Amino acid sequence: MAKPIEITDSNYNEILASDQPVLVDFWAEWCGPCKMIGPVVAQLADEYEGKVVVGKVDVDANPDISVKFGIRSIPTLLIFKNGEIVDKQIGAVAKAVLAKKLDTQIG
Repeated sequence: MAKPIEITDSNYNEILASDQPVLVDFWAEWCGPCKMIGPVVAQLADEYEGKVVVGKVDVDANPDISVKFGIRSIPTLLIFKNGEIVDKQIGAVAKAVLAKKLDTQIG
């Protein structure tokens, strides 16, 4: 069972450089909506294993990456392809919404 990768200020460049699309969940322990979407992100990591890299950034522990990508509210989910942001979702949404966004990037 695949789990989301912990993305930090020190490893994000390496992860975002993946040749697969990368879904990044910016979250914090104290954030209620983040806790709602956390299990969805974990399910996506498992279901898209080998097709999409799924990671999580704790914004409190990793302020540099959060500032770099202009994260002002959480949860924010960014989808990267070839190191560039190609899609964004702010706030908790249904799993189907995120799956559709990922499917668009896999093709």
